[in-house]
Amino acid sequence: VQLQASGGGLVQAGGSLRLSCTASGFSLDSYVIGWFRQAPGKEREGVSCISSSGGSTNYEDSVKGRFTISRDNSKNTVYLQMDSLKPEDTAVYYCAADVEPNVHCFATLMLYWGPGTLVTVSS
Repeated sequence: VQLQASGGGLVQAGGSLRLSCTASGFSLDSYVIGWFRQAPGKEREGVSCISSSGGSTNYEDSVKGRFTISRDNSKNTVYLQMDSLKPEDTAVYYCAADVEPNVHCFATLMLYWGPGTLVTVSS
């Protein structure tokens, strides 16, 4: 069972990136998936999470209106579209999964984590 986040990189402020979270060894369609980030010297925080069906989502206040989480269960992939990026969005982004089908964004409840992908936003 493994999750993998990809799509990070270096982008100028105001730019966009799309992160992808894929799974190997299991199907994501029964899992809540969350995107979390950790900036240097800061605690990990929940960015956005989506229910197993994709029908419910939530967002951290600072990304509302700029980030969009979605999932394509046929591709076993969850996406995080990040627009209007700001330097304060710079962090390592992780995806995580929980067997709970209903949306939540509690890192301590997530069962599976993948290695992160670095997002750097230059000013």
